[in-house]
Amino acid sequence: MGKFLSDFKEFALKGNVIDMAVGVIVGGAFGKIVSSLVNDIIMPVISLATGGAGYKNLKYVITAGKEAVGDQAAIEEVAINYGLFIQNIVDFFIIAFSIFVALRFAMKLRKKEAEPEPAPAAPEPTKEEVLLTEIRDILQNQKK
Repeated sequence: MGKFLSDFKEFALKGNVIDMAVGVIVGGAFGKIVSSLVNDIIMPVISLATGGAGYKNLKYVITAGKEAVGDQAAIEEVAINYGLFIQNIVDFFIIAFSIFVALRFAMKLRKKEAEPEPAPAAPEPTKEEVLLTEIRDILQNQKK
């Protein structure tokens, strides 16, 4: 049991697990923000195209519901709620786009961190260095 606990402690305290936990928490909060954006801002504007009926209310009724009458039980409505489906698609695209932008930004930051600074350009040789180089070349040519 002691080995199990020490292995678990080592696993749980690794940086990647903690980073992942923070990511899950932030992702959950981000999901709520996106859902609010879609439900409270985007969908009301889009529902104007449906005559103000509301996007969540768009559905195709397969079997109409009936209220309970006497000893007969109520029958629930069976419908295809395509308005909710469209809303979830919009949610998905907003979240996917936001993650794409965030990852692109993070990759650019990592790329800047990974790129080493260019080495400074070599200084121009002095007149003495140029003259010594010429003398060396002349001497090498005489030996041949």
